[in-house]
Amino acid sequence: MRMTVIGTGYVGVVHAACMADIGHDVLGVDIDEERIAALTEGKAPIYEPGLNELLVRTVASGRLRFSTYVTEAARFARLHFVCVGTPQMPGGEAADVRYVDAVIDGMAPHLRPGSLIVGKSTVPVGTTARLGARLRAVAAHSEIAWNPEFLREGFAVADTRRPERIVVGVESRRAEATLREIYKPMLISGVPFFSTDPATAELVKVASNAFLATKISFINAMAEVCDSAGADVVALAEAVGEDSRIGHRFLQPGLGFGGSCFPKDIRAFAARAEELGAGEAISFLHQVDEINTRQRRRTVDLARNLVGGSFSGRRVAVLGAAFKPESDDVRDSPALDVASAISREGAEVRVHDPEAVDNARPRFPELHYTLDVPKACEDADLVLHLTAWPEYRKISPAELGPLVRDRKILDARNTLDTAPWQSAGWSVNALGRPPMTGSYAA
Repeated sequence: MRMTVIGTGYVGVVHAACMADIGHDVLGVDIDEERIAALTEGKAPIYEPGLNELLVRTVASGRLRFSTYVTEAARFARLHFVCVGTPQMPGGEAADVRYVDAVIDGMAPHLRPGSLIVGKSTVPVGTTARLGARLRAVAAHSEIAWNPEFLREGFAVADTRRPERIVVGVESRRAEATLREIYKPMLISGVPFFSTDPATAELVKVASNAFLATKISFINAMAEVCDSAGADVVALAEAVGEDSRIGHRFLQPGLGFGGSCFPKDIRAFAARAEELGAGEAISFLHQVDEINTRQRRRTVDLARNLVGGSFSGRRVAVLGAAFKPESDDVRDSPALDVASAISREGAEVRVHDPEAVDNARPRFPELHYTLDVPKACEDADLVLHLTAWPEYRKISPAELGPLVRDRKILDARNTLDTAPWQSAGWSVNALGRPPMTGSYAA
């Protein structure tokens, strides 16, 4: 089937490439000419495992091509996926949907009769109804539906090929039939398909993110209690997660969530609920947000204590810049937030990350960057483990020990095996856990 994908950011480029890979003819559209030129050559604009190879294959096949012209998109197909960003409103907490609005307004006069626009962007509930009215005023025989994405950065290609569920909010049987045809290979393989009204589909996305964010903040709130009680939050989380009603996923205590979705989505959800008169029902999301932000401050406070109460004149190594592993995304990165705060207090901060250094450098130019872990840790008074890259679990504490000034590491992600660090004479610290001190004989 022919389709277009409007917006070639994180969601759009993955969706376009995966749809082409399962046999559809896809035109990706974006106003960024440099990005379109790179995509046309099969070069991914982001780091995402498997994406670059997928782009090369689908572009070479002829099933995927790119353009900067919305009018070309309107002529190319009757099915259009909208994947543009919905960032937080400047100076507020609501979602900024101007880019979604611009796509509808720009395409509507040029649409072929019977066109279907399908939104994938995360939007406030009621957006489909509002945009549907605007669309019908210009293109009476076209309609709009919503099909939220549930991609995890680092697993986006796999999540698109084999999603846990497909949710569509439609107003006609024709729209549902079209989307069932689009996703037919997934449905044949047994992926659940939920067809509902647009408002419910919009809410499924934000409700899912709000629940997961709440689970993360809950275990981090427990970490604060553990600090006060002298308990171990990692052991607590392992035991609590064995309850089948709760489970282990998203119950990892640490530095908290970041990125382009959870923080802005829970704020936008709360803001929209206020507009609808239901703000009190989800007022707890403000506390979820505050707990998450507080984890960053608590990490800085613990790091400061570990270097004697002041960062002035200290050298701190930071392992991780991306907001999560297997990504080069540094938007609202907890790791860089902590690193920058420590730098502002007078420390020399050296940051290592396998993929995100180029994205981090222009946003936080005051930090020092390196692609070499030993170089980052050289003469460090403290090592901070802030992004849970698998590479960091392979570090040899014994080999790293002679390079640092003081064998102290703060595992803010609680993913390191502490035993070899202690055996190599390191003092291992983490939020919600008693200090773990090793012994080392020179």
